[in-house]
Amino acid sequence: MSGIHPAPRCRALWLSATLVVILAAVVAWMVAPLSPGVVVLQFAWSPRAFGEIVHVWPPEDLARYRAHLPVDFALLFAYGVFGYLLATRTGLFTPLPPRLRRLAPSVLALAALFDAAENVLHAWLTEMPRFDVPQVYLASTACSGLKWTLLLAFGVLVVWALAVADDQGEVE
Repeated sequence: MSGIHPAPRCRALWLSATLVVILAAVVAWMVAPLSPGVVVLQFAWSPRAFGEIVHVWPPEDLARYRAHLPVDFALLFAYGVFGYLLATRTGLFTPLPPRLRRLAPSVLALAALFDAAENVLHAWLTEMPRFDVPQVYLASTACSGLKWTLLLAFGVLVVWALAVADDQGEVE
């Protein structure tokens, strides 16, 4: 029967993974009606590009976007914790070179920090028109780019670790 319930040290991992899935679904549902979409806004690096997106949205869509930010904060916390736990409480990354094994626990946590900075900047930029601070728009886009790069890098590390383990006969 012990195989049915996760081991106590992995319970937090399963809980964080479940929370990530639930919160990601809620965020996706909240922002789905927005057109142009959220990812387009994340890469609007200038006041003009940002304004061209936000001003296409009716007031209720802008309110919807702003309302999703607290849920997105919960999501980024959850995925940061999940990545750390996956890297430290499982042997998933064991087949990787030592340097990558040491980096793995911090990849999603760092992505979450950039995501949080992006959210703070977007909350401020969508509060009212702020066309006189182009560097803030650029910083927001940089945070988005770094977040997406780190999320992708973590995915690559997972696939690489699984492939190496499979090659070594460690995965059934």
